[in-house]
Amino acid sequence: MGKGMRAGKKPGNPNKGAGGQGGSGQAQQIRQIQAMQRKMVEMQSEIDEKEVETTAGGGAVSVKVNGKKELTSLQISPDVLDPDDVEMLQDLIIVAVNEGIRQVDELSRNEMDKLTGGLSLPGLM
Repeated sequence: MGKGMRAGKKPGNPNKGAGGQGGSGQAQQIRQIQAMQRKMVEMQSEIDEKEVETTAGGGAVSVKVNGKKELTSLQISPDVLDPDDVEMLQDLIIVAVNEGIRQVDELSRNEMDKLTGGLSLPGLM
């Protein structure tokens, strides 16, 4: 071993990481990740403000669901109100609400795919 050398130490700049790359590459990656996180937060806020409208039973039941997956409107046509067939009305409501939630999920996924380039990132949707 040469003078001033210790086992396990490599000569050169102590600020450089493995492979001779400086910390600036990592800092740039961190800045890029932070910028993506900010964009994701902005995009989620935009998605939260959006609203989808779905129907069931040929328009007999109409619902609106916002980007937060909250039911914001429910319209029921008087033509579908049959006291002897409450189950049909319940089914129509369930179908319409579930379709609204599915559409919000799809909207969110499509918007996030635009940002991430289709990368599958843990914790997102």
